Amino acid sequence: MPALTRRQREVLDVIRDFIDRKNYSPSLGEIGVALGLSSVATVHKHVSHLVQKGYVRRSWNQNRSIELVAPEGAGVARVPLAGTIAAGSPLDAVPTSETISVPVELVRDARSTYVLRVQGESMIDEQIRDGDFVVVERREVAAAGDTVVALIDESEATLKRYYPEGPTVRLQPANESIDPILVASERLRIQGVVVGVIRKY
Repeated sequence: MPALTRRQREVLDVIRDFIDRKNYSPSLGEIGVALGLSSVATVHKHVSHLVQKGYVRRSWNQNRSIELVAPEGAGVARVPLAGTIAAGSPLDAVPTSETISVPVELVRDARSTYVLRVQGESMIDEQIRDGDFVVVERREVAAAGDTVVALIDESEATLKRYYPEGPTVRLQPANESIDPILVASERLRIQGVVVGVIRKY
């Protein structure tokens, strides 16, 4: 990927941070506000350079149409490390501001992909171990048997296999020594489906 100037890097960081937080792209005016730039034309110029260098793409006749592009040929994309997820008893997800490199084949849409660090051993039989990183695609609907990031009572997040069973959902661990979690479907919200696992040695 071509090198960026300091200001281009700042613009790219603003775009990434905005998309990470809001799940949609910033307007040129919002980028300008974040960087203290009063001229939208100046922001437009910097975004145009990012497009030319292959870091973002944009439909010029639409507002909020900036999309992050995975580096061509590099084989990796940078996505948010959104925190820690329990593969054990539910715990509150712990947010971070880091990013992590992910193989591009696991990233269908950089705006809807994030990574979580795994804590616990409840998914060990699926080769998801304590300290691993799971690549997650944001979705609100999952198929039976998918490994999901599930939010219980809007407060406790956990990583389990998802099995809807009438009015109840069974969150099934992949560890025979750990019992499944049974929860009323209205108490549970799917935050994403796991599409890959990364292990650092």
